[in-house]
Amino acid sequence: MGPVLFSLSLSRLGLWASGLILALGFLKLICLLVRRQSLARAMDSFTGPPTHWLFGHALEMQQTGSLDKMVSWAHQFPYAHQLWIGPFLGFLNIYEPDYVKAVYSRGDPKAADVYDFFLPWIGNGLLVLHGPKWFQHRKLLTPAFHYDVLKPYMAVFASSTRVMLDKWEEKAREDKSFDIFCDVGHMALDSLMKCTFGKGDGGLGHRESSYYQAVFSLTLLMQQRLQEFLYHNDFVYWLTPHGRRFLRACQVAHDHTDQVIKKRKAALQDEKEQEKIQNRRHLDFLDILLGTRDENEIKLSDAELRAEVDTFMFEGHDTTTSAISWFLYCMALYPEHQDHCREEVREILGDRDSFQWDDLSKMTYLTMCIKESFRLYPPVPQVYRQLSKPVDFVDGRSLPAGSLISLHIYALHRNNSVWPNPEVFDPLRFSSENVSGRHPFAFMPFSAGPRNCIGQQFAMNEMKVVTGLCLLRFEFAPDPSRPPIKSLQLILKSKNGIHLHLKPLGPGSGK
Repeated sequence: MGPVLFSLSLSRLGLWASGLILALGFLKLICLLVRRQSLARAMDSFTGPPTHWLFGHALEMQQTGSLDKMVSWAHQFPYAHQLWIGPFLGFLNIYEPDYVKAVYSRGDPKAADVYDFFLPWIGNGLLVLHGPKWFQHRKLLTPAFHYDVLKPYMAVFASSTRVMLDKWEEKAREDKSFDIFCDVGHMALDSLMKCTFGKGDGGLGHRESSYYQAVFSLTLLMQQRLQEFLYHNDFVYWLTPHGRRFLRACQVAHDHTDQVIKKRKAALQDEKEQEKIQNRRHLDFLDILLGTRDENEIKLSDAELRAEVDTFMFEGHDTTTSAISWFLYCMALYPEHQDHCREEVREILGDRDSFQWDDLSKMTYLTMCIKESFRLYPPVPQVYRQLSKPVDFVDGRSLPAGSLISLHIYALHRNNSVWPNPEVFDPLRFSSENVSGRHPFAFMPFSAGPRNCIGQQFAMNEMKVVTGLCLLRFEFAPDPSRPPIKSLQLILKSKNGIHLHLKPLGPGSGK
């Protein structure tokens, strides 16, 4: 009798467990349906492209050419349209400057439905924080981007760039095009690791660099998760091969950051090491974070330190890689602008072989070309917010608090009501006289408003130094047989790389 009773009790337990799981699943489904109804009702006054009953617009977003599809939708639906990722997650997709101003001039938080996916990787850093905690971290991190801190980084940028350019000299001898994206990625990561941790990773010269591969995988997996609505559920996602790969890549990134922070904190306990750090030519990002305190003398915890370092590594590495690679592609497509930039840089340098801080402000034409490449190829093409209070738009329509906003920067930058002939590469759009008459929210490569990119000056300085040195060493030409295929992986990348022909211009600065 005992075994029979035991078997019956197990059977009942199984039935109870199954019933509980079904009930919880049903409750979750009800919550999702109520949320969908709330989001849809909020966007009643906005139309949009036809949606699939299950996938929403996710299938179109996953296809090759999805970015340009968004531009065509922007032409079809002025100001904004509904955008659904799966059956339950709906955004108002905006790409008109007055609409952008209505939202981005405020301090609304990032959309948790999207940015919570970042938490296992970058934790509660500046990217995802909101409210008083965000304000505290923003204030603590601001000194790290003061121009006195940024000045010595110019030598770091130049050093890492020259290593890459020497590598390109070898590749250029083969007299065939090659993909520059990976090399630019290694160079940007090398620069950032020196600026963040005070030294480069010795393995960075190899494609198999574990940290580089981890960051590359994480950005790709994040975009896949956003576009695949079944992956929005944590329980489901962690059971999939993609979810497990994501966790492994997170572990690689975390182990690296934790190890460096631990070593640096230990070094600061040693007086001799502390003196060495203070006598260095520049303080790195980690030095500043370890030393920073708020008005109550409270410093960042270990978890907060790692979150801010991982955030800085993600935002400062992948975005810069994209920006530099697409800029060089633009220079290859438009040789007249390439020549103009090169002549300007040669004139600024004169007989010198390295840039000085004051040179950056003299690079007016190069800066205009960089901004025009940002317009056509924004490193971060799409960002998301959740309204903390209602918003009224310029045309009389409105959205209630809790609504989700997608700002499509790629479509904003190609909005033909703002940018005449938007597909044409025209650096003079950014001449002082043209900029003065333009809407302040028409151009947003670094976002805008109170939550704009804290590292934009760091990024612009690196762009100028790296691209200036590239143009001095090489002439760039496109490979017509391998045009890049734009791909949104959080960052704007190319599915098939960015293949260019490089012609060395001789030793030194190419003068």
